[in-house]
Amino acid sequence: MTLRVSHLDELEAESIFVMREVVAEFERPVLLFSGGKDSVVMLRLAEKAFTPARIPFPVMHVDTGHNFREVLEYRDARVTALGLSLIVASVPEAIDAGLVREPADGTRNRIQTPVLLSAVEKYRFDALFGGARRDEEKARAKERMYSFRDEFGQWDPKNQRPELWALYNGRHHAGESIRVFPLSNWTELDVWHYIARERLPLPSIYFAHEREVVERNGMWYAVNEFLRPRPGESSRLRRVRYRTVGDATQTAAVLSDADSVEKVIDEVASTRITERGATRGDDRVSEAAMEDRKREGYF
Repeated sequence: MTLRVSHLDELEAESIFVMREVVAEFERPVLLFSGGKDSVVMLRLAEKAFTPARIPFPVMHVDTGHNFREVLEYRDARVTALGLSLIVASVPEAIDAGLVREPADGTRNRIQTPVLLSAVEKYRFDALFGGARRDEEKARAKERMYSFRDEFGQWDPKNQRPELWALYNGRHHAGESIRVFPLSNWTELDVWHYIARERLPLPSIYFAHEREVVERNGMWYAVNEFLRPRPGESSRLRRVRYRTVGDATQTAAVLSDADSVEKVIDEVASTRITERGATRGDDRVSEAAMEDRKREGYF
């Protein structure tokens, strides 16, 4: 009898192994959960890693206050269904408290970083699970499964530890932490195949729907309470879906008729641009936008 293990089975096993290693080595891990597809998959992996016990760490969302309503509703429903402890690191609360200052243009992605670092310090988290994948942005490809951060939460891409033969060195000093990326070796297509296999529910905006949008810099942004048409712009109804979710002022949709998981898989299989490249306005600030933010402490 020949035992055959599928590609998804291999990815799943590797991710579960990494999660169990972190829980064994670190005292206070947390999983970053926004309600996006990658964090949804990570939550499913955590379920499998520790069943029949409950997931042994809380989840945290760094909330800009500019989130899509459908995603927040999904986040809360999923957390409730699994009986998890949700920590919300609120950017609006940080603005009110004077911890950060909102930029003149009203975008808040850049000021997520100090809010995240403040939460890490407050709750003394020493390991943070994130859903970053190497294929989504070139700066992501510079990191390994364990991405070490100094006592200021900053990342030095030249100071990374080898991970030969899947051996992970979690040694760290007080105040230091690591960001852990169990989905490093997954692709966007892998994520969607896994969602299909596991029949995971997702926020509705991941599937094609009619939405009022405005075209800006070659991308389609939803018109909402946080983003209004500028002088000279006109909105229109288009059939769109979101490949990634985040701050509604910086995350664009793509024109699409893919209204099911199977159709999304076919669409993703034929695309030649990553989801961040196609839909994240904050990554277009400069060639090194993501890397600059990661050096400051961003995920």
